[in-house]
Amino acid sequence: MKRVIMKHVFALVMAVMMLVTSVFAGFGTSITARADEGVTLKLHYHREDGDYAKWDAWMWADGAEGAGYPFQDENGEMVATMSVPGGATKVGFIVRTQDWDKDIDADQFIDISEVVSGTVHAFVESGVEGATKEYGDDVMTGTKLKTATYDGKDTITIELTGEIADSLLSSFYVKGRLGDVEVTKAELKEKASDSQYFYNLTIASELDSNRNYRVGFDGQEYPVNMPIVYSTQEFEDKYTYEGNDLGATYAKDKTVFRVWAPTAEAVTVNLYESGDPWEKDLKETVEMTADEKGTWLAEVSGDLAGTYYTYTAIIDGLNVEACDPYARTTGVNGKRAMVIDLEATNPEGWAGDTNPHSGEKINDAVIYELHIRDFSVDPEGNMVNAGKYTAFTETGTKTAGGNSTGVDYLKDLGVTHIHLLPFYDFGSVDENATTTERFNWGYDPVNYNVPEGSYSTDAHDGNVRVREAKEMVKALHDNGLSVVMDVVYNHVYSGKDFCINRLVPGYFSRINADGTYSNGSGCGNDTASERSMVRKYIVDSVCYWADEYHIDGFRFDLVGLLDVDTINEIVSKVHETHPDVIFYGEGWSMNTDVTKENITMATQQSSEKTPGFAYFNDNIRDGLKGSVFNTAETGWASGSKNAERAMTSSFLATETWSKNPSQIIQYASCHDNNTLYDRIAMARTDLDEESWIKMSNLAAAFYMTAEGVPFMQAGEEILRTKVKEDGSFDSNSYSSGDEVNSLKWETIDDTKYQKNYEFYKGLITLRKEHPLFRLSSGDEVAARVKAVENLDKNVLAFNMDNSDKTVAGEPAEQIFLAFNPNMTATTISLPEGNWNVHVKGTQAGTEVLETVSGTLTVDPISAVVLVKGESDKPAGAKTPVLPIAAGAVGILAILGGILVFLKKKK
Repeated sequence: MKRVIMKHVFALVMAVMMLVTSVFAGFGTSITARADEGVTLKLHYHREDGDYAKWDAWMWADGAEGAGYPFQDENGEMVATMSVPGGATKVGFIVRTQDWDKDIDADQFIDISEVVSGTVHAFVESGVEGATKEYGDDVMTGTKLKTATYDGKDTITIELTGEIADSLLSSFYVKGRLGDVEVTKAELKEKASDSQYFYNLTIASELDSNRNYRVGFDGQEYPVNMPIVYSTQEFEDKYTYEGNDLGATYAKDKTVFRVWAPTAEAVTVNLYESGDPWEKDLKETVEMTADEKGTWLAEVSGDLAGTYYTYTAIIDGLNVEACDPYARTTGVNGKRAMVIDLEATNPEGWAGDTNPHSGEKINDAVIYELHIRDFSVDPEGNMVNAGKYTAFTETGTKTAGGNSTGVDYLKDLGVTHIHLLPFYDFGSVDENATTTERFNWGYDPVNYNVPEGSYSTDAHDGNVRVREAKEMVKALHDNGLSVVMDVVYNHVYSGKDFCINRLVPGYFSRINADGTYSNGSGCGNDTASERSMVRKYIVDSVCYWADEYHIDGFRFDLVGLLDVDTINEIVSKVHETHPDVIFYGEGWSMNTDVTKENITMATQQSSEKTPGFAYFNDNIRDGLKGSVFNTAETGWASGSKNAERAMTSSFLATETWSKNPSQIIQYASCHDNNTLYDRIAMARTDLDEESWIKMSNLAAAFYMTAEGVPFMQAGEEILRTKVKEDGSFDSNSYSSGDEVNSLKWETIDDTKYQKNYEFYKGLITLRKEHPLFRLSSGDEVAARVKAVENLDKNVLAFNMDNSDKTVAGEPAEQIFLAFNPNMTATTISLPEGNWNVHVKGTQAGTEVLETVSGTLTVDPISAVVLVKGESDKPAGAKTPVLPIAAGAVGILAILGGILVFLKKKK
């Protein structure tokens, strides 16, 4: 600790000296240096416990993307080193673990506004907010060139961190690859603050929007931010390509390559022997010919299946190599695309493979959200292909106690749709790593049309990942399970490195006038879906997955960053050939800097403008268990009071943003934040495990019987928990590994978990039995579902009516549901008649548990579901889930008996 105190004392002295320097600098003294000498930031981090193994520094220059920087030992101190991009005036930092536990729970900043070049040291003490700053001997300070922005005509506006002497005005210059551009005049435009001065430079000739320029003065240089012309009508009219042949179109005798790169001076296609980017195995470079609408074309004879390739575009004299945006598969880590014979990757029976829930409405779905690796990596699941696509092809797997695991488990549970977390090619897992512990949720796209290689048995062979992803889909379909793909079109892993942005600089992303990325996603960049060729790319991508991989649904991450026209075009195009595909996503309202006027984003509030798209309902999610942003807060199911009105609206699917149950995804938990069980336990530390389980099941009974579309996180039915090494619950386990994330299959051998599983299974069976739970319009709900009044405080009850017997397929006349979150029992008066009890306590399903009339007693923290008029079944009787099939079996049995009788008569 003495070392830290001495540093603080020294830093105080330095701060005083810098203050004196800055005062004198204000009188016109300026020391400058070349910007390309750069600023280096060294962040020194100290912990009393000396344990640095899991910590690093997440740092970013103002307006730029963030990245993780490891701490390394430098003379006995742990230091993270960052090269700061030119023009930055401050650097943000977060000291964090890989699962985003933060040392200080806030964004912190280091001011470097006066530093032109050299090394800045920042000293951070664990648990102490702020940083102590020191300058190295090499630091040069003075007036700093921060930004330079061209207006598209004759003026470049620059921003400086201080005022400069008039004698320096003549030193400004502008240069490009083809030579200098004359500056005819430089003058002060505006003093925004003591550290923010804007100057206008008048230039003699217009700049070419497709080229790069730099502005300089007094030894400093900075790139000029060019106006974004991509969203202009002129650019789109000239360069919007509508063909369906982008990428590599394969045939046995030739392959045709087409790439969209309208700003390139020339493009070549590079043919490689392997997909390993470190191998120097270039076989051939083929020049491409400029073709229509900004595309480039090349045709190569022969059978190229298995050949890897990239494109090289010459942009303002620079050679830029990139993967094909329309790559169908790649080599390891997605650096090189591969020409593929897609038909050769089809599993047996693929031509006859169909959506097992074809012809059903989205309200008939029960969606189960699952991570591919979580599903099979736990050794107690006894699946051979742990963590791989092909684990889904294994049947007959069981726990040591003889309970089904894997796909048999999913099938038995009764869900209809398996929502798989992203399995396109993502960037956060090294496919070449030898360790088996390679975990991430995958919300960081690299190649949108390529299956992720870490889930395949061979990431180096582009055929394998494609074939095995199809085998996974086929296996799920064969077991009656539809497949939903989680897609992330709102941002990419790295804005500057994304293939489209490399070939057409900045086109795919929303970039501000000062050159910084719009960052509503919080991931460093936002997708400019409003641009014609971005929209086409997204639509083509979704259609490709539906066509080639037989995907039955798409869940859109942060869809509120995409525009409604793009979403509607996706739905329309896919439904032309796949009318049963379902669409839903996160319609949160987020700040993003769109590049066109009059753009409407696909948020909950815009649901009426996207009629074929559903949105997650955060009202029911937070209403049941408390806000995801405050883990100490309770919800209605865990003890919150005065929530009846809000919870009634959620149950009826009549939210302020939508009254259409086909557009409302009802859920209590998903991969984000805490599991349902953990979230309740965190808020109710005053209660025991039995109470937590009751609250969890009450929440499940509520959203599973509510109008709308039920959605559940994998493992919720077996009380899934995510516990970190220190015993705390993990609220953001995106990279926490298998120990935290995997489904713990051995738990289902425990009676407690088995009982919970059966409860969920029964709820699903009951929901599938009764169309009254699955009404598809707001008018139907308003006509048939009524909230019961005059109940005890916090208690909710609903009556569903089919007394006119016009709800197609509904066996009941009425359904009565009661939900009691209180710690004491409640008594409710029932409508006339005898009511069969189907849900009570820990039991749920189509079996009649008992028959009641007159009044109903609902136990503490529990739900009861009653059915009236279902053929007056006696207690203990089961309703056949498939009565038609059962009748057919009976007829066949009678016919068989007749045949036997006739045979004997002979």
